[in-house]
Amino acid sequence: MSDDFQMGAIAATRAMRAVFPATPLLKNEHLSERYGAEIYLKREDLSPVRSYKLRGAFNAMRKLIPEHQLFVCASAGNHAQGVAFMCSHFGVRGVIFMPVTTPQQKIQKTKMFGGANIEVRLVGDYFDQTLKSAQAFCADEGAYFLSPFDDDNVIEGQASVAVEIEDQLGGVPDHIILPVGGGGLSAGTRAFFGDRCTYTYVEPTGAPSLGRALEEGAPIDVSPINSFVDGAAVAKIGVRTFEKLKDAKRSDVVHLTEDRICVSIIEMLNVEGIVLEPAGALSIEALGEVAEQIKGKTVVCVTSGGNFDFERLPEVKERAQRYSGLKKYFILRMPQRPGALKEFLNILGPDDDICRFEYLKKSARNFGSVLIGIETLNPDTFPRFLAQLDDAGFTYTDITNDETLAQFVI
Repeated sequence: MSDDFQMGAIAATRAMRAVFPATPLLKNEHLSERYGAEIYLKREDLSPVRSYKLRGAFNAMRKLIPEHQLFVCASAGNHAQGVAFMCSHFGVRGVIFMPVTTPQQKIQKTKMFGGANIEVRLVGDYFDQTLKSAQAFCADEGAYFLSPFDDDNVIEGQASVAVEIEDQLGGVPDHIILPVGGGGLSAGTRAFFGDRCTYTYVEPTGAPSLGRALEEGAPIDVSPINSFVDGAAVAKIGVRTFEKLKDAKRSDVVHLTEDRICVSIIEMLNVEGIVLEPAGALSIEALGEVAEQIKGKTVVCVTSGGNFDFERLPEVKERAQRYSGLKKYFILRMPQRPGALKEFLNILGPDDDICRFEYLKKSARNFGSVLIGIETLNPDTFPRFLAQLDDAGFTYTDITNDETLAQFVI
């Protein structure tokens, strides 16, 4: 741990108090009991913009003003909102480039936070196009491009999360679990805590930028990526962030599938009333990967954001059920004879429910292809159900985990 970095992070944290209060560090009894540890949640989802991103934006701007009065960023989410919020606070101009495909909810929230101080420009269908336009604008206008993570001032600002944790906990936790996208939060936290605690870094399977960088010894582009966990879906970890993370153990990096992350989103919403975006749930779902390692210890999970669009809730629930084995999809060859459908329905148990039934091909004389979705309360019922299908002579194909086929028919 660098003394200069630590002092800079503490100074940044103190300066932030004039803008927003420290986010809560709350013990979660539900998770603590499950894992036999003292589990605390660092609630970055409760910041003024519902993510930690305003920390880095604040620290960079406070150091760069008055030399710079025009700030530019490219973002489709939390970074855009953090920059917009701080442009309004400091009274400087901001131009925020967002992809044309950005949901209106995120565009409107960015405009709300920035008010008259910012301009939103929708450019490009993909983020790479948006980023190139933002950087070209900076070159033409002499503006400062504010990176969401690969900027020393931003990294120092994100380290304020660690400063607050130590202050609120009265010491350093035994273990901290950090979501990783571009690496700003994890680099800042590791640089501040150093070797005083152990770490778990969590990435979505569809964007393993830190894991691959550690394997290769340098940042590497892992495109194409899965953008479902949008707050952590980064194709290439930052050069500056990786410099602070390059000594991390590859075994400390955990990858979670996008469907699995949805389980924690639903659980935290239903059990705790906590609204988390996919990236915000990463650290909680990762507890299951280190359950033996953390028993009896003090553990902090950073819930990095809560900007969740509730229009996504049906998809998140669907993914969680599929991962948990509570919902499966089949293509069933249904005999075209009287009583065949009734025979099939009699196989269903009292806790089984048909959530999808659609003929895919009705022209066959002897058999018809049916897309059928079955939802149950207990995943252990599916082996019985499938055995009875076999005994009855039904022919079927389980397409639940066939991503290519599922995107066309489900």
